Amino acid sequence: TFGESTTTTQVYNNVARGIVQSVSSGLNGTIFAYGQTSSGKTHTMQGSGSIEDGCQDSNSGGIVHMAAHDIFSHIASDQ
Repeated sequence: TFGESTTTTQVYNNVARGIVQSVSSGLNGTIFAYGQTSSGKTHTMQGSGSIEDGCQDSNSGGIVHMAAHDIFSHIASDQ
């Protein structure tokens, strides 16, 4: 459980980054947000702004932004 002062980056690093790394290695992975109405699920997953904004500024990006950044960084490093 994360408290109110937890950042999206902390949630990503503690929960989602391992799933994204597994997906990059060929496994299936799902990141699912569940909770009470108005608890911040959409903001945590989507953040604010575009994917480009989220990748450049981790304070505005959501888990989707961070995962996309890591996946495309992994693809670029393999080429």
